[in-house]
Amino acid sequence: MKRNAIWEYTKAIVTAFIVAFVIRSTIVQAYKIPSGSMIPTLLVGDHLLANKFIFGERLPFTDEKIFVFEKPERGDIIIFRYPRDPSKDFIKRVIATEGDVVEERNKQLFVNGKPLVEPYVQYTDNSFLIQRDNFGPYLVPHNKVFVMGDNRDRSFDSRYWGYVDLKDIEGKAFIIYWSWNGLKDIPRFQRIGHLIS
Repeated sequence: MKRNAIWEYTKAIVTAFIVAFVIRSTIVQAYKIPSGSMIPTLLVGDHLLANKFIFGERLPFTDEKIFVFEKPERGDIIIFRYPRDPSKDFIKRVIATEGDVVEERNKQLFVNGKPLVEPYVQYTDNSFLIQRDNFGPYLVPHNKVFVMGDNRDRSFDSRYWGYVDLKDIEGKAFIIYWSWNGLKDIPRFQRIGHLIS
C-alpha cells in the first residue's frame, strides 16, 4: 500500500516536471530585464513572460523552425539570441522588417520614407552622433528584422551590430509578472500584470 502511494507521488512529480519543461520550451518562458536599454517601457528588475509559440518552435539540435503562426511585426518587443554571442538573450523592439527601408536623421526614424511615430521612446542626450542618431538608408534583408531599444541614447542594438535573423528570435514579450526595484530593495506592485506593448 505504502509502495503504491510512493509510486503515485513519483509519477505525479515526474509528470509535473515534464509538463513544466514542455511549457517552458515551447509555449512561454520567463525573462528578467538586466539593463536599462528598454526604459521607459521595461525597467531594470522587471520579470516578464514571453510567448515562444507564436513565432514557431525550433526543432531540437537545429535552427529550423516549424509551426510558425506569424512573423514579428513593427512595434513588437522580442527576445532573441544576440547575433555576436548566441549564448546571450537580448530584448529590443522591432523597428523594421524584411523589405523595409530604415533610416535615421538627427534622432528621427524613417521607415519606407515615412517618419515613424514612437511615443514609447526616451532620449537622454541632446547631442547628435553619427551611427547612433544618423544612419542609413538600409534595406532590411529577407528573414531579418532591425531592432532598437526604447531608451534610444543608451541602447546597444541593430545600429551597432546589424540585423536579427528570424531563426534567432526566442519569443514575444507580453506581460510583466513581477518587478523589483533593486536600488530601493522594494517590489513595484503597480507594474505586476502590466501588458507589454
